[in-house]
Amino acid sequence: MKVSIVTVVYNNKDFVKDCIESVLSQNHPNIEHIVIDGGSTDGTQMQIEQFNDKLAYYISEKDNGMYNGLNKGINQATGEIVGILHSDDLFYESNTVKKIVDIFCSSNADLVYANGIYTDKDNVGVIKRIYNSKPFKKKYLKFGWIPLHTTIYVKKDVFKKYGLYNENYKIASDYEISLRWFQEPNLKKVFFDQRVVKMRLGGKSTSFNLQKMKSIEDLTIIRNFNLLGVITLISKIIRKIPQYISPIFNRKYA
Repeated sequence: MKVSIVTVVYNNKDFVKDCIESVLSQNHPNIEHIVIDGGSTDGTQMQIEQFNDKLAYYISEKDNGMYNGLNKGINQATGEIVGILHSDDLFYESNTVKKIVDIFCSSNADLVYANGIYTDKDNVGVIKRIYNSKPFKKKYLKFGWIPLHTTIYVKKDVFKKYGLYNENYKIASDYEISLRWFQEPNLKKVFFDQRVVKMRLGGKSTSFNLQKMKSIEDLTIIRNFNLLGVITLISKIIRKIPQYISPIFNRKYA
């Protein structure tokens, strides 16, 4: 099965090369990497252009934000499976994509989700947050449960049938589209109980000064999906606390 990996980047010259090399290190034989740059001004393009011959699609132009960039990338995807890898992030190991494809093949899933970790921004060997998931039950959504978005892989047909990212949200559209998928009973969802991604702590939605905006958008989304309003939002926030505490008592290094 062909896998499309979509990466959106803006002014991230320090880490985008690591992201691209992580995709290139994968041992699955059929991967296309689509990179959408939002018109960076810090030299990010120079880092990306070193890999022009290895990218399936690359464009650098001003866009309307991260989700507009993701939608551009998905529209270019030709793989049967689509996954997101942000420009700060890395696959957990070199056979990660192959393992995900194997799950799709053996289960006939529409959607596969897994576990992930957040690491120190400058040292991806140091774990700062452990984001584990579990087999899905719809009632979990009412209490703030949702898998880490970059661990979710879906069939391309899912986007065709259920739509792209809602660009009205600036920071929480990944939550909205995840709820769209997980509330849909006709989508077969399979949990893969392994880590698939390392995310550098400090991305767009993990910065403290943007949490207020995220919470406002989250609450709007929660209400639109007829969950439990503030109860769901508070539960979603509280769920993060053990994710930060866990690395202190468990294995600290990735």
